Amino acid sequence: MAAQASPPTKKVLVPIVAGTEPVEAAVPIDVLRRAGADVTVASADDGELVVEVMYGVRIVADALVAGGDCAAAHFDLIVLPGGVPGAANLGGCAALEAMVRRHAATGGLYAAICAAPPLALASWGMLNGLKATAHPLFVDKFPPEVAAVDASVVVDASAVTSRGPATSTEFALALVEQLYSKNKAEQIAKEMLVRYDAGYTIDEVNSVQWKCNGTPKVLVPVANGTEEMELITIIDVLRRADADVVVASAENAGVEIVARHGMRIVADTTLDEAAADDQTSSFDLIILPASSIHELSLSKPILI
Repeated sequence: MAAQASPPTKKVLVPIVAGTEPVEAAVPIDVLRRAGADVTVASADDGELVVEVMYGVRIVADALVAGGDCAAAHFDLIVLPGGVPGAANLGGCAALEAMVRRHAATGGLYAAICAAPPLALASWGMLNGLKATAHPLFVDKFPPEVAAVDASVVVDASAVTSRGPATSTEFALALVEQLYSKNKAEQIAKEMLVRYDAGYTIDEVNSVQWKCNGTPKVLVPVANGTEEMELITIIDVLRRADADVVVASAENAGVEIVARHGMRIVADTTLDEAAADDQTSSFDLIILPASSIHELSLSKPILI
């Protein structure tokens, strides 16, 4: 008997640009790759593969939106992250608009989160006659042709929209369900320890209160294999709180690391340089993202 052919790999495009919200990009990339999708991270910045998104995070794209290979490729799903001014920058990218229009014309699935539903998809007329959601600060930017819905995730026809960073995981799992199945989404949610139990809380068992003088200094060591979702969320949230976060690479090759699911991220410095710098060698907090612990254990000791 002939072997049964495997189904074709689902192909996904995630465009990023200056001002993209890093959590809203990293979480869908991470989750969709966990599901087995072939995700292309494409820069919408003219000719630049290294994109500085919000909060000083630098992501190395796989391709350019305006590049020949990317423009000619077929995708099963196109996902637009939000962010300010990232969503507006995506909305103003003519090459991306043309790509999404061609994609939608063939029945392709498209999605956006946070400010991107109104400032990109709706501005192109891609949500006319549909229900959609967005960040509360941007809901009023929807034109009258779009029915705004107060929900974490909205699926209507071929469009999927979501509200913001905190709904990124639910958004990404909804995309997995649309591309694959509900069972696949539930499997990944279980592996990621996603919980939706009513009243779920965290028990605090540490009776010691952490204190620091002035701006908290935080060291985040990273290495090849670091879990990108955990890394990006840590950086994003702490920098929102105005903490001085130093992302330091433990790799001998330099500051660029390849995260667990293939996302390429540029660290601020190396671990040796961070430890040797008199201005940054005293940290209030050191955080090790998962999957990098083995690699970090092989590096030089971290001196506080």
